[in-house]
Amino acid sequence: MYFTDRGIEELAQRRGEEEVSLGWLADQLRVFVDLHPDFEVPVERLATWLARLDDEDDED
Repeated sequence: MYFTDRGIEELAQRRGEEEVSLGWLADQLRVFVDLHPDFEVPVERLATWLARLDDEDDED
């Protein structure tokens, strides 16, 4: 188990029944990066990965 699994598990337990838009998620990621600029690169990588999930040409 990765350390991040605990946060993911907590997210699923606390908010797993909620429905949110991708616009809302993008806004929350921007707020998070504003509050924690050291995490800009990992958040950008996550957002890019999510955006390209259906892109068959992207192997990452």
